Amino acid sequence: MISALHHRNYRLFFSGQSVSLVGTWITRVATSWLVYRLTGSTLLLGIVGFCGQIPMLFLAPIAGVFVDRWDRRRVLVVTQVLSLLQSLALAGLTLAGIITIAEILVLQLVQGLINAFDTPARQAFVVSMIEDRADLPNAIALNSLMVNGSRIIGPSVAGLLIAAVGEGWCFLLDAISYVAVVVSLVAMRGIAAPTARPPSRVAEDLSAGFRYVSSFAPVRSALLLLALVGVAGMPYTVLMPAVATRVLHGGAQLLGVLMTASGIGAVCGGLYLAQRRTVIGLGRVIAVATTTFGVALVAFALSRSLVLSLLILPLVGGGFMVQMAATNTVVQTLVEERLRGRVMAFYTMAFLGTAPLGSLLAGAVSSRLGTATTILLGGVACILGGLAFAFHLPRLRALARPTYIARGILVAAEESAELAQEPASSGR
Repeated sequence: MISALHHRNYRLFFSGQSVSLVGTWITRVATSWLVYRLTGSTLLLGIVGFCGQIPMLFLAPIAGVFVDRWDRRRVLVVTQVLSLLQSLALAGLTLAGIITIAEILVLQLVQGLINAFDTPARQAFVVSMIEDRADLPNAIALNSLMVNGSRIIGPSVAGLLIAAVGEGWCFLLDAISYVAVVVSLVAMRGIAAPTARPPSRVAEDLSAGFRYVSSFAPVRSALLLLALVGVAGMPYTVLMPAVATRVLHGGAQLLGVLMTASGIGAVCGGLYLAQRRTVIGLGRVIAVATTTFGVALVAFALSRSLVLSLLILPLVGGGFMVQMAATNTVVQTLVEERLRGRVMAFYTMAFLGTAPLGSLLAGAVSSRLGTATTILLGGVACILGGLAFAFHLPRLRALARPTYIARGILVAAEESAELAQEPASSGR
């Protein structure tokens, strides 16, 4: 379950990111609460989410071209330092009591620009830290476990800090947390320099990445489904302050509890993926997880009970986490190394770049139809997407099979399955 942690560089990365991501989730919750406290508007919650992620929709594919050209570790050091400065600016304005919605929107745009380069670089960099490619699926699962483990700690800490000292201290704590990941990146050893490539135009490299993603059905279908979930399903997190106050009649601490409940389910999903021995069968996992996520969203939208909502949210968090991480694993194991940065940039665009469209749409729809109806409609869309993916799964498996055979993944998976069955067979 933790085989990837045997690699020193990945262990450093995991430790630094674990600290930093707690700070990131603290800031996400604090930002949502600050906007809602200042305006009381779900539409503005959606607009702020839109500004924070829209740069990834347009810049991530271009950033992926440069991620394939540049030293990915250096890119990450630069993006983490810039994120630290952005959080410091947010903290300073908030603690001074002079922050406005316009300033929040600008700082969200700045963070979105940083993330457009940071996210594909971080996704592609995972392979550089893992010497044994057999441990790559475990590393991706542990990454997801790390992200969602921070969802348990971060929102809980945010709820307590907001109630005790206000949002500004949350942003300051986030700024300090970036130091951990910068130190971990600097301490790494033996990371191979990027391979020299013949000169080419950005447009040509971008076109090559797009042709691969659009023409190879297994990758294309997985990313389209992820984009659907990002647009229709994930905006429930943007609307969570309204759910906590208007539907469940609570405050900042309840918001933290709700986000934590979702995070617990995500951690359980990460543990499930971490103990899997092979990538074989992840297509079915993606279909089931997406459908489960949609059904849980519908149930959460219909709930008016705090207890029932807390029981449903782990299914929401778990379904989304498994779908997202399983898609990451499938794409990472199928893609050619020379295209990895660009393809993971399209993954970033599908995962995070489409989210601002969903945030904006959710904010607009909720202002007219209500928060619960908006979440319910998103859940129905995810159910339909999951069922459609399941319908096409046999064809997608057939197309992916030659790649898995060529890379020895399918043979290794079959041998692993046989070894797993030997104790049971010998006991008969």
